[in-house]
Amino acid sequence: MKSNKIFIMILLVLGFITSCSKDELNVQNPNQPTPASAATENGIILLSKGGVYNNGFRGLADKYVDGVPGYFWSGAMGIHSLMGDEIGCEAANWYFNQIGCPDEVVLDNGTKVLNPNSPKQQIALLRQINDNANQGSNPIVHEWANMYALNNAANNILSIVENVKFAIGGDVKKKTIQAWAYWWKGYAYSRIGSMYYAGLVNDRVNETNGNFISKEKMIDAANAEFDRSAAILATLKSGGDYDGTLSQIIPAYNRNKVIITPEMWIRSINSYKARNILVNTPAASMTAAQWTAVADFANKGIQKGDEVFIGRADAASEFLIPATGTVSAKTVSTAPGGSTYKLSERLVQDFKAGDKRAENNFTKGTVWVGNSDRGNAFNTRYALNGGLGLPGVAIIGSKIAEVYTLYMAVSYEENELMKAEAKINTSDIPGGVAIIDEVRKYQGAGLSDIGSVTKDIATAELRAERRCALAFRGLAFYDARRFGVINDVSKGGGRANSVIIDKDGKENTKALINYNYLDYWDVPDNETDYNSPAAGSAPTKNPR
Repeated sequence: MKSNKIFIMILLVLGFITSCSKDELNVQNPNQPTPASAATENGIILLSKGGVYNNGFRGLADKYVDGVPGYFWSGAMGIHSLMGDEIGCEAANWYFNQIGCPDEVVLDNGTKVLNPNSPKQQIALLRQINDNANQGSNPIVHEWANMYALNNAANNILSIVENVKFAIGGDVKKKTIQAWAYWWKGYAYSRIGSMYYAGLVNDRVNETNGNFISKEKMIDAANAEFDRSAAILATLKSGGDYDGTLSQIIPAYNRNKVIITPEMWIRSINSYKARNILVNTPAASMTAAQWTAVADFANKGIQKGDEVFIGRADAASEFLIPATGTVSAKTVSTAPGGSTYKLSERLVQDFKAGDKRAENNFTKGTVWVGNSDRGNAFNTRYALNGGLGLPGVAIIGSKIAEVYTLYMAVSYEENELMKAEAKINTSDIPGGVAIIDEVRKYQGAGLSDIGSVTKDIATAELRAERRCALAFRGLAFYDARRFGVINDVSKGGGRANSVIIDKDGKENTKALINYNYLDYWDVPDNETDYNSPAAGSAPTKNPR
């Protein structure tokens, strides 16, 4: 099929959008490089920067972006937070007021509050609205399109860098840029394989193919790209042209105190490979071999003090808009319900009494009650306050430029909690809970150590701590899926003993939530409408 008739190509032609002025990611810059000018040292640097940060996370053009959900880190990731019950939303844009609404809530007194479209409300909704005619209103399309835009940008970089003549240090600069491109290809494929029932592997610029493969094979493809990046990084040393290249590729506001070294980068790759196993396997189905693999990767993963890939809101809003650029920023408010996203009572519930992270980030106020016909899932008494400034305590979100750190991939805390989970599930419960204790100390929680506990209690502590320590880091839905929480109650899913504020503003503490969500999304109709699956392709629709 000709590339000019393919959906992802239509979105991905932004592959050469970069900038070369002080506005590092300004898509309006008239001096953006063409394919020819990108084949210079300055051009490939600009392409490597803008192609990733702009195309992958901001560049879907205004017709596909709604100002309420926003770009990738507040929009596509907002969907994850909705389904992971970190937030609620009353706005109908992208069907947000329905995507995160459970089929049923059973209140303390036994009253059942049904979603008006139950049963299988969310699943039926997603099938109904997954239509190319909806264009950007189709919520399924956004993560898909962003990640294939990112992959296309990486393909652009790889196709051009081979022919670039560098003034000095060409071998190191070229390898650094190649490692960068392969890393982001692995990242894009990881996100596709972790969210969609099938995907595409594509190494061609501004083209695609109809060879859809299963989500499992997408993860294999992701890991293969990570391995390519790691193999190159193993030949590089920090300092000199390596540091100089990365300091130009990464915008100033997204840089760490020091440039990430090749060794740190390889450890980030190992951590992501551990994540790829963990989040894509039901916890009840994890084998001994898989737990060993998670432990092996995590043990070779991010260490305390390692620099990792981050994003920050800058005052000029070039990458993230301070007030709206992330899910947590769009949740920050002076009062409950006063923001686009509403802080979930269940997220607050997961913090233990006396946890300074809750004290630092949550404010209790007047009950906010939203639509009473959506299962009472997003009524709340709490606001995310932007951080009260308690010394040494983690900040979950902020509307102030350069205050909040967005972790674009795996963080130190996530890697440690993967180690902990592996230990708990391989007969080292004391070792696992000790790591949980250390993560809490690292974030300034101020909680007492867990002590000697059973496996069931250790698992409960682990699950709650992942909700707390990794809040708004794009993991809540993955965890709800692998722990079976999103499954129908009849199949062992749901969340019991939940805090729910009913339509009358009354607190329920023993409520049962039956989410019944789709675990992996169908391939967007925006894709298959133009790019029909080739013979032998994997199914593009989840049979659930």
